[in-house]
Amino acid sequence: MNLADFFTHSKSLLKLTYPILIAQLIQNLMGFVDIVMAGRVSATDLAAVAVANSIWLPLILTIYGLIMALSAIVSQLAGAKNYSKIVEQTYQTAWISLVLGLSLILLYYLLIPIVSPLVTLESNLEELMFDYLGFIVWGAPGFCLYLVLRNYSEGLSYTKPTMIISIIGLLVNIPANYIFIYGKFGMPALGGAGCGVATALVYWSMFISMLIYCFYSKVLKQANLFSAFYWPVLAEIKAILGLGIPIALSLLFEVSLFAIVAIILVPFGAQVVASHQVALNFTGLVFMVPLSIAMATTIKVGFAIGNKDFKQARDYTMYSIVLGLALACITALITVLFRTQIAGIYSTEAPVIELAASLMLLATIYQFSDTIQVVSAGALRGYKDTKSILYITFVSYWLVGLSVGLILGVTDWIVPRIGPYGFWIGFIVGLTTAAILLAWRLRIIQERIKNNTFVPEETDTLIHISSGKIDD
Repeated sequence: MNLADFFTHSKSLLKLTYPILIAQLIQNLMGFVDIVMAGRVSATDLAAVAVANSIWLPLILTIYGLIMALSAIVSQLAGAKNYSKIVEQTYQTAWISLVLGLSLILLYYLLIPIVSPLVTLESNLEELMFDYLGFIVWGAPGFCLYLVLRNYSEGLSYTKPTMIISIIGLLVNIPANYIFIYGKFGMPALGGAGCGVATALVYWSMFISMLIYCFYSKVLKQANLFSAFYWPVLAEIKAILGLGIPIALSLLFEVSLFAIVAIILVPFGAQVVASHQVALNFTGLVFMVPLSIAMATTIKVGFAIGNKDFKQARDYTMYSIVLGLALACITALITVLFRTQIAGIYSTEAPVIELAASLMLLATIYQFSDTIQVVSAGALRGYKDTKSILYITFVSYWLVGLSVGLILGVTDWIVPRIGPYGFWIGFIVGLTTAAILLAWRLRIIQERIKNNTFVPEETDTLIHISSGKIDD
């Protein structure tokens, strides 16, 4: 590997990565603000927000994963300088997102009468939880449309708007929480449910801000969204869904795995669950680093593929993984050195801090495999090879990772059960499996392209090259 090339490619990647990373961290900060401000009302309000989010986040993250396909589509088309097609594909994705956003509202009002009698929470907690969901669903269409505009802009290699709009969202979130949680300026005091109103307002403010940016931005004029209007086209929507659904499901597999482990650990006691959540929350923040690199990798690889510069696509993939691993060394070192202090931020209970610190030590191991798997998946999205991500993540997370976790955590089949440690070892095994398989799949695709056998196309993941030579 040429060191000069590494620094050149890394500089280009980091230019795309840092706004995405800041935006992702701000999104997490908004959730932290909700928890803190609701918690100041009462423990019940805090619990209502936490329980409602455990329902809401998997839904909205699944939609987020589906719309992520647009950045790969746009980046390939931008590489090919097919700007009119970018506008068309963005409109088709917007129709999908609008339907999904409105469907969440409809789903809420259809299911609540059925689900509500089955819920056995204390009455105040149940009321706050359902009120929170009832408020936040009205922000779903705005958030879904914002994601479309975000991926459109990022696909064109402009990621700074994502950061700026996220800052605007945070600036709306804090005062809106204050007003609706505590009942200020003539508004009713909604308690924890007020976070739902605030978040819905954040979603719409982010969409409107992004829409204004897209309208006035000079850098986006080459693919001007307002130069034409496109009604839904079934064939185009089907193709987008074919790319997006595997991404959405693979994201759901990962999110649901960590959620189900928390449920399985409940019999081990509140302190064990709390320690697990502390370690998971911190490692989730650390994960934002390789995830942001992966998103930038999708853009770079997609653009190179659209430009038919297959060597550059391969180079960006390699340098992205190396950059990710270099940063993982730094985050792992910070985790090892300060794990006890970090756990102390979340809790004052010594047993919780001790166990969380131990779990964080295990987390330092999987940070490296996590980096390889997420950046490899980002590169595969750039190649528009998303079905393989779905199959590999399902096998790695659910069949391998969860199975190892269950065997070590709750059975005596191999060793006496080791509770949460067993599941975190399962995470390591599952993520390492995913890293190996995704990197292997990536290598296969790159070899096929190198040998003039296959090349990514706009409508299919890979099509046969009928003619032409690819420079190596």
